[in-house]
Amino acid sequence: MKPFLTVENLQVSYPTRDGRVFALAGVDLALSPGETVGLVGESGCGKSTLGKAVMRLIPSTGGRININGNDITHLGRKALLPYRADIQMMFQDPQGSLNPRQSVGKSIGRPLEVAGWTGAAIRWRVGELLEMVGLPAAAASRYPHELSGGQRQRIGIARALILEPKVIICDEPVSALDVSVRAQVINLMRDIQQRTGVAYLFISHDLSVVEYIADRLLVMYLGRIVESGPTRQVWAKPAHPYTFALLAAAPVADPRAARGRNLLTGELPSPISPPPGCPFHTRCPRAGERCRVERPPLRGGGDQRQVACHFPLFDVDATQLPPPAL
Repeated sequence: MKPFLTVENLQVSYPTRDGRVFALAGVDLALSPGETVGLVGESGCGKSTLGKAVMRLIPSTGGRININGNDITHLGRKALLPYRADIQMMFQDPQGSLNPRQSVGKSIGRPLEVAGWTGAAIRWRVGELLEMVGLPAAAASRYPHELSGGQRQRIGIARALILEPKVIICDEPVSALDVSVRAQVINLMRDIQQRTGVAYLFISHDLSVVEYIADRLLVMYLGRIVESGPTRQVWAKPAHPYTFALLAAAPVADPRAARGRNLLTGELPSPISPPPGCPFHTRCPRAGERCRVERPPLRGGGDQRQVACHFPLFDVDATQLPPPAL
């Protein structure tokens, strides 16, 4: 199926007092209708920056963003309006993303006002969306502080769906919720996807949630994608040492199913002065001299997999092998 959203070599950097911060250093992404792509990585790796850059909430300094084959990277505000309905966003904090002075109905229906809808039509559409996300029509007259965290996140889903988008950027949409409510919201999102065909870019640090909801997985490190592929394949056999370390660090529900310890050491390098060669070599137990001087490209490894590593772990047990010879 032809991708609806494509991102090519996207770059985002910011000038600071100490130098230029490279938040995204050349990211490629393709998202097809009805697909969920999970994006994982440590805090500060650039996940939220990617989502905001795709939404054109922050400017990019290089690369292209295409919606249905149309380049929107440098469109002005008015020229961008026709594409706004196609791509929406769910924010991490359901409380902070809602105006406390506006009723739920006003918050959900505001995009329709901008699009020129009338009052009666807006009320009907808001009621339809509230029912879709499992809330009573009476919730339209309530205010955010009168709702629970799960209800507020359902409001965020309704608002993202109000213009019938083709893509929703989900930036940590369940991280602030209780575990039981989290499961309800995730199942709701999957049900809505089956009914509408909307595609999700699901940004999260919760690997268990991503494993459950995502069809494909992207692993980001220091503003770059270091591994990608079908979620089940990456989960069963991670190819990049960073991916392996992330999965090894994830909590295991069964205490008897202990995982081997191959955890990360050290801190994420500064994006102001990223290390030469492979950006992960300063923390990688398998790094060799080649890793220190040559940046590995993201290349295919079979079965729709891609990995940016000179010594990928496709055919080895990472817990048994020593570091490669220098």
